[in-house]
Amino acid sequence: MRIIRRDLVSNGPGSVKMVPVDSDDLWFVYNLIAPADSVMAVTVRKVLREVASGGRDAERVKLKLEIKVEAVDYDKEGSVMRIRGKNILENEYVKIGAFHTLELELHRPFVLRKDLWDSLALDVLHQASDPAASADLAVVLMQEGLAHMFLVGRSMTSTRSRIETSIPRKHGPAIAGYESALNKFFENVLLAFLKYVDFNVVRCAVIASPGFTKDQFHRHLLLEAERRQLRPIIENKSRIILVHTSSGYKHSLREVLDAPNVMNMIKDTKASQEVQVLKDFFNMLSNDPTRACYGPKHVEVAHERMAVQTLLITDDLFRNADVAARKKYVNLVNSVKKTGGTVHVFSSMHVSGERELYFFMFCLCELLCFHVLEPIICPKLDLFYAFPNSNSSQREHKSFLVINV
Repeated sequence: MRIIRRDLVSNGPGSVKMVPVDSDDLWFVYNLIAPADSVMAVTVRKVLREVASGGRDAERVKLKLEIKVEAVDYDKEGSVMRIRGKNILENEYVKIGAFHTLELELHRPFVLRKDLWDSLALDVLHQASDPAASADLAVVLMQEGLAHMFLVGRSMTSTRSRIETSIPRKHGPAIAGYESALNKFFENVLLAFLKYVDFNVVRCAVIASPGFTKDQFHRHLLLEAERRQLRPIIENKSRIILVHTSSGYKHSLREVLDAPNVMNMIKDTKASQEVQVLKDFFNMLSNDPTRACYGPKHVEVAHERMAVQTLLITDDLFRNADVAARKKYVNLVNSVKKTGGTVHVFSSMHVSGERELYFFMFCLCELLCFHVLEPIICPKLDLFYAFPNSNSSQREHKSFLVINV
């Protein structure tokens, strides 16, 4: 994210003019913009002009509008954000109070005004403008006839390409077409690799598959790189890692992030840190489940007793339209930090935030239990999985998790 102008007060009003550079930046903006904020940007609107004959002609006019935000929609695949609200900037074509939808796109500046820049918003702004941040890794997940190209960034995992090719069986009459079909498939994957993998941005590229498909494609990739003199691949072949996975589908991304050779390459990135914290959580849940509990009340009790060492929370909770609920979570995060705790905000669009349990909040706690203190013992609770049609009360119930370590 490129910050052009910054004029704000911590825990007060202010504005920031910025330019999103990549899809991660738009995700940060999505987490920054809330209802009642205002956004100013150049937009296009169809207006009616009166002509000499007395009729009206429709014309598309480029103009600058500022709208009071009522709803925000983010299109990950198209890297476009749509913001709907009422116009608050006087204009000859659009009346004040008229509804309009702004589209925020990559490389187009806009101004965001907020009445309250709380600590969470400032943290998001800092992360977005960090010049050292980049996509952590590129991943090719494949199996015979199917490949997915992913870019795992700071805050989101984006699907850049899906390649499908019909591969005949190795045996019987169809064997003659097997090799040619497989080579065609590998060529299509190679083209996607060249298009989306920029070694100036990513730490490493991972080729992952069940069986030997990854090894076959890796050989094809290196041979073609030598034959065609593809310098980016030749010069960075040591940064191409092979990993075994159970499938070529997106859910196997977590197996890639769990691989030790991948973790070594991205050990100082946000993704690897979140994966490690989740490992700690699941290990505690598996090894000592009597000391693991969750639910809003238990987190509040643990925090009141200053037992929280590390708090894990997903960004969904901070996009709550209820201002009081958002403030509650922001205050919790601030309070944990003030008492010496660590907070990890998981992105719901990142592979680390898409684990199979889909909890909305986790909390790793450390109990400093001296002999004179009564330890906190959490009662055993039923485990709720988050299904897409979960109602709001279920979502609130499973929003917190406490682990005493």
